[in-house]
Amino acid sequence: EVQLQASGGGSVQSGESLRLSCAASGFSFDEYAIGWFRLAPGKEREEVSCITSSDGSPYYTDSVKGRFTISSDNAKKTVYLQMNSLKPEDTAVYYCAAKFLSSSVVTTANDYDYWGQGTQVTVSS
Repeated sequence: EVQLQASGGGSVQSGESLRLSCAASGFSFDEYAIGWFRLAPGKEREEVSCITSSDGSPYYTDSVKGRFTISSDNAKKTVYLQMNSLKPEDTAVYYCAAKFLSSSVVTTANDYDYWGQGTQVTVSS
């Protein structure tokens, strides 16, 4: 059974950092695209970042460029989202999603095959 376990959320002050983790199990971690999405009250779901198993550049939405960094540890089957200089507008539930047998960045939510549960990130000013 494929599972994605997201963790690392919390409540922080503006300017602080958090690192989210997405631990995958139940499948080979050889060829994949894994993305982070967020959903805030009253807003549409937004893809924040995506990383692939290839050496291509990861994807970042404009609002997080320079502040967020996505990375992967293939041995641990885990993808991380390092979030620095957090802002109140980053407050949302963050989800990870995976598409396997894909080495290209995926920027459409419907193209992902599996989703993890959300982890809440709250940034106060």
